[in-house]
Amino acid sequence: MYKNPIVQQDMKKILEQKIPFEKLYNKSILITGANGMLASYYMYLLMYLNDCKNANIKIFALVRNEKKLEELTQFSKRSDVIPIVQDVCDRVILSEKVDYIIHMASSANPKTIVSDPVGIINANVIGTLRVLELAKEHGAKIIFTSTREVYGKIDGKDKIAENDMGILDCLELRSCYPESKRLAENLIVSYAYQYGVSYQIVRIAHSYGPGMNIDNDGRIMSDLISNVVHHENICLKSAGEAKRAFCYIVDAITALLMVTLSDKSNQVYNIANETEEIKIKDLAYLLADMYEDSEVIFDIKENNNQYVKFERTPLDTTKLEELGWRPQVSLKDGVKKTVSFFSNKGE
Repeated sequence: MYKNPIVQQDMKKILEQKIPFEKLYNKSILITGANGMLASYYMYLLMYLNDCKNANIKIFALVRNEKKLEELTQFSKRSDVIPIVQDVCDRVILSEKVDYIIHMASSANPKTIVSDPVGIINANVIGTLRVLELAKEHGAKIIFTSTREVYGKIDGKDKIAENDMGILDCLELRSCYPESKRLAENLIVSYAYQYGVSYQIVRIAHSYGPGMNIDNDGRIMSDLISNVVHHENICLKSAGEAKRAFCYIVDAITALLMVTLSDKSNQVYNIANETEEIKIKDLAYLLADMYEDSEVIFDIKENNNQYVKFERTPLDTTKLEELGWRPQVSLKDGVKKTVSFFSNKGE
């Protein structure tokens, strides 16, 4: 996947951004959940810096099991990537010092949330606790990928800023994901207060791109991209009136890097591209217009169990923009890149 032309183009675009990449040179970085979409792209960027800038970055890639490790076999001949095979809920032991921990080990798959809510909670809570212990031991800075869902239901706001907080129903099964992310955030803040651990927290909304799971994932962008890639009709399970705003992976990784390397530690940032809010049905028709062998069909069932039950409120990204971040990739271009990647999937 790293050598795929789309991925390489994206790496080049990220490297063109005004980011102090030199702060990463000669550092050791642990990435948990390294086979995930955002985590793998973050790792590719570090590899790209090594390949193009001789950055001498050592990358520790933590994956849960041997099956997940198979997804990293492309790195077997690279000396700068060291795989670690273990559950993030187990104690993480590294004999070498790490400078940064990019903690992304978590599942946001709606179907996994229903089938294994305890596993979701364990990864977000116990896994974060294990990573914090490692950060404390090594004096490492931790960057934690949270979610916009921690805000819950917020009424009367035009945009949601980082200091806003709404309501979550702790008796709702699907709350296992945002509630455990909330607790993970508080664990991080507590470790910063009690042990001096340095952190950054990012709350990400609807990122997509090469490396995303399009095989029976359950999230709307993944499912629609899957329909197009497999030359199927684009099937909507609802009227498609719900609104979303999608952030292409280049913009998400650029934001993550700016936050990682910011001089302002112990902060929380929203990451979202709010420039092209779109209804789900309009996204479906956009894809149908772009790829004419797919047409939009509706398969609406009663009591459809939607992932998010309350109306969407845009995220306020002012704080992130103050670091110099702006979204660079339009929705149409991002979708085109993603479909092209999966249609011509290479190494």
